[in-house]
Amino acid sequence: MTTQPLRTERSGPQTASVVTDLPFKPQLVKAVFRDVTPLHVSRPAAWAAASVTRTVLTEILDGARSAAAEETRKRLTPKDLISAIDRNIEVNVGSAWYLHSPTFHGLLGEVRNADGALVSLRERRGARTPSGVAGAHRFEAGVKRLLGSRGARAVPAMVRDLDGIASVFLTALARDAAQVVREGGVKRFGMVSLVVPGEPAPAPPPLNDTFLALSTRRGDGRTVGRDDVLAAVTMQLFGDLRQRAITEAAEMTRNTSAN
Repeated sequence: MTTQPLRTERSGPQTASVVTDLPFKPQLVKAVFRDVTPLHVSRPAAWAAASVTRTVLTEILDGARSAAAEETRKRLTPKDLISAIDRNIEVNVGSAWYLHSPTFHGLLGEVRNADGALVSLRERRGARTPSGVAGAHRFEAGVKRLLGSRGARAVPAMVRDLDGIASVFLTALARDAAQVVREGGVKRFGMVSLVVPGEPAPAPPPLNDTFLALSTRRGDGRTVGRDDVLAAVTMQLFGDLRQRAITEAAEMTRNTSAN
C-alpha cells in the first residue's frame, strides 16, 4: 500500500514536514473550530492554531520540568504544573479548565455573591460544561506526543490537566479567530500591567508593527485564515510568549496562502 504524500497549499517540503510533526493534528483543530463556528477554516489556519497550541503547552511543560528537576524528579505531577503557572503568568491560559480540575480547587479561593453568600463550585462552573472542557479527552494523544518530544514523563493526572488546558485554550482561540472574521479585525489585545495601589495605571506599551498589521483584516467573511488565527493570538496571549507563538506559527506557514 502506497502512502499518499501530505497535501499542502502552496507549500514546500519543509512546511509539509513541520506540519506532519505537529503534536495537535490539523484535523483535530478543525473539529474544535466546528464546535464554535460555522465558518470554513483554511488549512494554514489549522496549522497555525496547532502551532500556537504547541508553543503554549511547550512553555508550560518546560516550566513544569524545571520545577520537577529542583526536586530531582523526572516524572511530572500536577504540583509541577501549578509551579510553572505560578512562576510565569504568561502561561496562565485555559482558565475555564481550572474550575473542573481537582488540581486547582484549593487555589481558587472563595467567591461570594452580592449578598455575601458563598458561591458553590457548581454555580461557578455554570449550568453548561464549556465545549473546551467536554472535548478535553481528544487532546490526550497530542499531549503524550509532546511529552515524548521533550523527553518528559507525567502522571495521568498531569496528562489530564494538560489535555484540559490545551482544549480550553484552543477553543477560546477559535472563538476569537471567528470574532476577528466577523468584526473585520482586532478590537482588543491581551496584556497585563502591574499597578501600584493608589497610583494611576500605566499607559499600555505601543503595539509593534506585527500586531498593527494583524489588527486590520483582509479576506472574505466566510473563511478563517491564518492571519485571523494570528490576530486571535494577540487577544489570548501577551508578553514574550505571544510574540514567540506568532513568530513560530508564521514561520511554519510562511510558504502557504493566508486563506
